[in-house]
Amino acid sequence: MEIIHSKKSKFKNVDFNNLSFGTFFSDHMFMCKYSYGSWKNPKILPYGSISLDPSTSSFHYGQAIFEGMKAYKDSKGKVWLFRPEENFERMNRSSLRLNMPELPKDLFFKGLTNLLRIDSEWIKPGIGNSLYIRPFIFASSPNLQAAPSKEYMFFIICCPVKSYYGGRVDVLISEKYSRAASGGVGYAKAAGNYAAQFYPTSLAEKEGCNQIIWTDANNHEYLEEAGTMNVFFRINDTLITSPLNDRILDGVTRKSVIQLADNLKIKTEVRPIKVEEIISSHKKGELKEIFGAGTAVVVCPISSFKFNDKKYEISQIKDSFADILKEKITSIQYNLIDDPFGWRFPVN
Repeated sequence: MEIIHSKKSKFKNVDFNNLSFGTFFSDHMFMCKYSYGSWKNPKILPYGSISLDPSTSSFHYGQAIFEGMKAYKDSKGKVWLFRPEENFERMNRSSLRLNMPELPKDLFFKGLTNLLRIDSEWIKPGIGNSLYIRPFIFASSPNLQAAPSKEYMFFIICCPVKSYYGGRVDVLISEKYSRAASGGVGYAKAAGNYAAQFYPTSLAEKEGCNQIIWTDANNHEYLEEAGTMNVFFRINDTLITSPLNDRILDGVTRKSVIQLADNLKIKTEVRPIKVEEIISSHKKGELKEIFGAGTAVVVCPISSFKFNDKKYEISQIKDSFADILKEKITSIQYNLIDDPFGWRFPVN
């Protein structure tokens, strides 16, 4: 692997106490190209712009996928990843769905760990501090044929981040728009999935909401995801989340929440859940919590939901499942407690 070090670091120019998510990037990036049937010439080089032809295939036909991960630093300066093999495997599932070449495991992890070693000073210790990692692949052939690209580029870029949301959020339950359709690419980290969310989300913001809870594309009857997060509902003392299907992203935090809840003896049900069940539970006083789960937020409490022009407030409760689960997950991520699941991955 070729490594070209940056001549001058940007590190001292960054105010780590006032970070806007995804705005400041570390000094280096990883790059690799695919052509003639294989990945070639992996290198780490200074972070910077790239030059692409206007006919680059991904601009026109949308062959682009990505992942979202984080690196954490404990009080002794040791750097950790959280379940990175899950991200690697999901990235290849996404590639397969968009007819893109899969990544060799050795290439992915060598590129990732070498990049983190070189830019390790960008990872600040302390709960809430992390280095967000964005691996992504896009079709790079300069060709307007409506066909799979013959060339691709794989990058990993990193940016220091603080907590994504500062507090609880308000959501709108979708009655018209869907995040994904059956048989589509909802389970993949396809770039186009996120582009399609922006307009419905902008409409939700006009109604005073931060995000949307997406419903199924067939009848808008079942609750599936919240914004870019998986979503959980607590009815009395039971935690409920939708089962995976080809519309729902297999979130790493989602599966961690489910496994951790089971370990903590929290009754958990993975089953379809209807909008009407949530409204009925709220009216009966049985709906205790709703929270989203994802890499950027870990666990994010939802303070209200809006449906059919009516707003339903959710009162904060002491010892909420959201707080308990987030504290446990972040304590594992920052190496503050034992990791009985083997989720921590050391960057040696």
